[in-house]
Amino acid sequence: MAIVRWDPFREVVSLQSRLNSLFQDYGRGPTDGEALSAASFAPPVDIYEDDQKLVLKVEVPGVKQNDLDIQVEGRTLTVRGERKFDSEEKQENFHRVEHRYGTFARSFTLPNSVDAENVKATYDAGVLQLEFLKKAEAKPRQIKIGVGSVTTDQKQKQVEGSKVA
Repeated sequence: MAIVRWDPFREVVSLQSRLNSLFQDYGRGPTDGEALSAASFAPPVDIYEDDQKLVLKVEVPGVKQNDLDIQVEGRTLTVRGERKFDSEEKQENFHRVEHRYGTFARSFTLPNSVDAENVKATYDAGVLQLEFLKKAEAKPRQIKIGVGSVTTDQKQKQVEGSKVA
């Protein structure tokens, strides 16, 4: 009987290898024949804000403007659309299809600081941009400091005001 040295990392490497193969096959269909079927996808979104507005940029290349639906209900923004498979080419002529086709829907909760009724939507080069202006009370205000000294009348009013309170 041979003595085999136990290596605890051998099992970890084996587990990692199995998990990697599982995740590599995750986005693919069970067979190559199903690769051309419509699959739902979630387009990437960038969200940023400045002092005046909140901006969402949704990347939807290949989606026509008419196939996009934008709705605001309460504080929830929903962007829906569909990327249709171009059926001009025969499916059997494709060797590989990596683009996602089908319907998508993304929903976002809008912060209370934006005016959900005041939205501007533009679509250019496959990027949908939504701009929500901030409410007036949410915008920062600059308060100017007056130069000069307080007059004696103003001092008297400040003293009388503090005696009343």
